[in-house]
Amino acid sequence: MAPHHLPFYLAPGSGTDTLMVVMGVFLIGAVLWVGTLYWKLHSLPERMAHKTHKLQFELVAVLGLISLFTHMHIFWIAGLLLAMIDLPDFGTPLRSIAGSVEKIADATPASDAEEVQAEAAVAPPPADKPGPAKEKERSHA
Repeated sequence: MAPHHLPFYLAPGSGTDTLMVVMGVFLIGAVLWVGTLYWKLHSLPERMAHKTHKLQFELVAVLGLISLFTHMHIFWIAGLLLAMIDLPDFGTPLRSIAGSVEKIADATPASDAEEVQAEAAVAPPPADKPGPAKEKERSHA
């Protein structure tokens, strides 16, 4: 009863619907593509911080995870801003200063401090280093 020249998008009565199969494959591909795009966009701050070797990389990564699990975009924005800002490195100069001060003071590590105190108590002061000079007492007579 049906006409012989049906358009391609209409399914025949006894066969598979070709348009539905094509659209199903397209839908699965589109969902995977959008999901991949979402993950790439979501990890953008972390990739930016990792690429430039930022000190705050771990903080940016944690903010990204928090925004992923809570669906609060403010954490993602904070991570993006933090990944774009270059924080100054205060740790390296302070460690250098501390190392230099230890060399100047001829300090020993904390684990050897007890041994040094024990040696100082047992050993007399070296003879080449004079003790503190005593002032002469003046009499008023």
